[in-house]
Amino acid sequence: MTDPEFDILDELYFVTPFRDLVQRTKLSPTALEQHLRELLEQGYVKCFYPDPDTEQAYESTSFGAIVRDCYFLATKAGLLEHNSR
Repeated sequence: MTDPEFDILDELYFVTPFRDLVQRTKLSPTALEQHLRELLEQGYVKCFYPDPDTEQAYESTSFGAIVRDCYFLATKAGLLEHNSR
């Protein structure tokens, strides 16, 4: 797990919108999107769209079109990985 991914998971103990993650992690939107893709592919993060209650399955082809309107939450596996570091 990279330092930026660790910092992202640190913010995802509760459902958090993309725009808040940009502010809190100080990552560029493009960098944040790339790290979120990696975390989603590893099963460490869940994505919610169009609201914080509707889980959206990760699809790499359509993710870029909706990412800035999504909400994110760490999974149990993500939290375990985060806390074991």
